[in-house]
Amino acid sequence: MQHRNTRYDLLFRFDAGTSRGIMRQKTSWFLKLEKDNRIGIGEFGILKGLSVENFDSFEEDINKNIREYSKETKKFNWSSLNDFPVIKFGLEMAHLDLARHGNGILFDNAFTRGESSIPINGLVWMGDYRFMFEQIKEKIDMGFECIKIKIGAIDFEEELSLLKYMRSEFAKNDIEIRVDANGGFKPENALEKLKLLSDYHLHSIEQPIRQGQWEEMAKLCLDSPLPIALDEELIGISNATLKIKLLDTISPHYIIIKPSLLGGYMASEEWIALAKERKIGYWVTSALESNIGLNAIAQWTYEMDHTMPQGLGTGLLYHNNFEGPLYIKNGALHFNSKISVYENFNLFS
Repeated sequence: MQHRNTRYDLLFRFDAGTSRGIMRQKTSWFLKLEKDNRIGIGEFGILKGLSVENFDSFEEDINKNIREYSKETKKFNWSSLNDFPVIKFGLEMAHLDLARHGNGILFDNAFTRGESSIPINGLVWMGDYRFMFEQIKEKIDMGFECIKIKIGAIDFEEELSLLKYMRSEFAKNDIEIRVDANGGFKPENALEKLKLLSDYHLHSIEQPIRQGQWEEMAKLCLDSPLPIALDEELIGISNATLKIKLLDTISPHYIIIKPSLLGGYMASEEWIALAKERKIGYWVTSALESNIGLNAIAQWTYEMDHTMPQGLGTGLLYHNNFEGPLYIKNGALHFNSKISVYENFNLFS
């Protein structure tokens, strides 16, 4: 088996604001496996400051683990990558692509045949009031019935004002609103903010306080008038026993599944199974991958329960993304089966 990997910097169309700061570019590495005239492509979508892996040694870690994989592919110990979840997902993605089709179709289903779609939320990034207001209008005009708003960066009263505007125009039965604090609230005032947010009939809030504060988060989940979803809280936890402990300690209403940050499909399916046992809901979210990684996540998502809107609308973020079969229409992600996944992917040509 031959393999190559290369770095690629994805450039945002705008300053993408979160409570952790502003993003202007996102770096991914891409892997190409070749065997018997077939290829498999994987994306390693590391997020500096959020992913478990060390950004400075990431390329070296990729090369080391790929060499181990290529020695004995069929008997490869996937658990050896538990400390490298981003690498594990990218390698799993390339492995499935090579083994199943070699053309970017990892899962043959109604989505990849172009017969069905996946409902998704429209994402509103942080910024000043006007910037966020314009994004909300744009998402509504695009037909989204679920809108997710990142909060925690501008004045909280202004954020409440945005929510008030939305609810004055659209009832909760017309537009579902989710908010994502990215851990931006402090434990001592989080509950007060959740009570104020609940006035606007929100679906849920993601990660209100910083991850790692299990007892404080458990209290919030118990007392909050607003359903809480864990996001960053799950990153870096690969041991099943620890996953169980986290879910049983915090008892969240939802968990957010990000395959590229949680260690791939197998690891994500374990989280889902444990959540279902505890009657905890979930949805899948991409983690700023290019359209190559987003494609792989979307295909797998369709295999899961996907009746509620998923967080897969990040394909429009970049100036220099790879055009392919994915497109958004009427608040849903579609797959054009007449277009090749790799038609405009030329990093290895």
